[in-house]
Amino acid sequence: MTGSTDTLFASNLASVDAAEAMVVESAADLGFDEDARMDLGLAIREAMVNAVAHGNAYSPDKQVRLLLAVGTGSIRVTIIDQGEGFDLNQVPDPTRGENLLRESGRGLLLMQAFVDEFSVKRSAQGGAEVVLVKYASETGR
Repeated sequence: MTGSTDTLFASNLASVDAAEAMVVESAADLGFDEDARMDLGLAIREAMVNAVAHGNAYSPDKQVRLLLAVGTGSIRVTIIDQGEGFDLNQVPDPTRGENLLRESGRGLLLMQAFVDEFSVKRSAQGGAEVVLVKYASETGR
């Protein structure tokens, strides 16, 4: 199964669940093993929460765009919000001592840990554009 979809989600937490379910279901259809699906789901959840909460600030007037590209043995997810965007180099390192007890700030680190490729940039429209790529393991095919 290969192909792509382009879906718009409202800026609310129900959209986080819907986006995660959609991507994990596609990963299952592609034959990703349970661990890979769980990792991908966690990364999608973190990216969507950031887009909804930080990017769009839960605004009912803004949406999160999710582009899902399914290839042979891989899934590429691009999540774009309508916020201000941010510079990844300006985000405080959550592993530094002064940031260890902060209640937020670990989502980007978690996304990077759970996918095989990760990038973030300012989208052409100004918001954040996060790209997550996960490859199926040989045992998951």
